[in-house]
Amino acid sequence: MMPQIFHELKSAVVGIAGLGGLGSNVAVSLTRLKVGKLILADFDAVEESNLNRQNYFPDQIGQHKVDASLTNLRRINPEADLEGHKVRLTPEKILTLFDGCDVIAECFDRADQKQMLVETVLSKTKGVVVVSVSGLAGYGRSNEIVTRRISDRLILVGDTVSGAGPGVPLTAPRVGVAAYHQANAIAEVLIGNAGISHDKNRE
Repeated sequence: MMPQIFHELKSAVVGIAGLGGLGSNVAVSLTRLKVGKLILADFDAVEESNLNRQNYFPDQIGQHKVDASLTNLRRINPEADLEGHKVRLTPEKILTLFDGCDVIAECFDRADQKQMLVETVLSKTKGVVVVSVSGLAGYGRSNEIVTRRISDRLILVGDTVSGAGPGVPLTAPRVGVAAYHQANAIAEVLIGNAGISHDKNRE
């Protein structure tokens, strides 16, 4: 890794909103990349049903996802600068907890929560980039999950169509593909890479 790139990553602060299939895996990737500081927020506990796609283990069932994530990430990098918050995020808490972040990863399950975070960050902060996800349910069709730059401050990952429902579950492969697209987009933002495609039809 080039020294300048390392410096830019090391000095960055990234917020991760939600520690489910997306957030727990985004956090792993960014920890391995040695991003300077990660601020993690989630209100939920690990359940057995989470283990098919989220970065947790059977002996962590019942633990708070924040606590389990901090444990797992520190096994990857004991020197990682990690900050965890066991909260249900609201607009006010987003602005407080993620103050100082360069990028925020939107890793919620529900569409209304996704919209709330994106609207809050874009309307109430300056310069903070949001990397959001829409459309990752099911299996197969990996190449349909793409990364689009919607605007200078909003990047969208997914196929924008596939929602979870009867016969369309959330599976480890597709969730993982989306999570690593998300982590890669965050890395591109932090190192100033303009390689993310710009979707003019979505402006």
